[in-house]
Amino acid sequence: MILAIDVGNTRIKSAVIEKNTIIETAFFSYSEFQNSIEKILKKNIEVEVLVVASVGKLEKTAFEIFSDRVKIYYIDRKKPFPFSNQYATPDTLGIDRAVLASGSVLKYPNQNRLVIDVGTCVTYDFIDDQDVYYGGAISPGLRLRYESMHHFTAKLPLLQPQEPTAVIGNSTQESMHSGVVNGLTFEIDGYIEALKAQKENFIIILTGGDANFLAKRLKNTIFANSNFLLESLGNLYQYQINND
Repeated sequence: MILAIDVGNTRIKSAVIEKNTIIETAFFSYSEFQNSIEKILKKNIEVEVLVVASVGKLEKTAFEIFSDRVKIYYIDRKKPFPFSNQYATPDTLGIDRAVLASGSVLKYPNQNRLVIDVGTCVTYDFIDDQDVYYGGAISPGLRLRYESMHHFTAKLPLLQPQEPTAVIGNSTQESMHSGVVNGLTFEIDGYIEALKAQKENFIIILTGGDANFLAKRLKNTIFANSNFLLESLGNLYQYQINND
């Protein structure tokens, strides 16, 4: 049994995984990190390994406090990945994107794949049926768009994501909801359509904290799985220990 931990830009996500099946998940802030992990380990005494991937500000040393009870395994660029990396700047590829690309290869073999992660930022990653990773795109996520409008204007309020009632907003708040939610929906659908003009048929995996919120609005057929990164962490760990 392993505890997969994804240290993101704004929060930490974890999953207890046994035999490739997620038993339970948890989400917590940086300030709650130690207590939350303690509770998970106390509840799941069979956890043997912490599998950690981080794009956030939490240092690796923060996990050493648990090293007397479990093995700490860090996902980093020095370890093997199940794809050929054709990114022009491979050393700048975020670990989260590498984990998602790996998860798509391991779960959906011999297919073209587009992984869309809708979190703090929205990332698009394309991996072909020969397991070659090419790259994709990065843009602001839902909350970042709301926060940007609030912080960089004098009077626009800070709103939480909400389903817009119409394309044409009849108030400032409704206009903001339409601009953010519809804008991101149109962006995702537009990116998919643009890629379809260049690539053969591919499956689309939508993940991240806002995946379920956005999935029903998209025109294209997708696999929506908000826990795909955590699942991919578990699968990539198994791949790496078998191929290291």
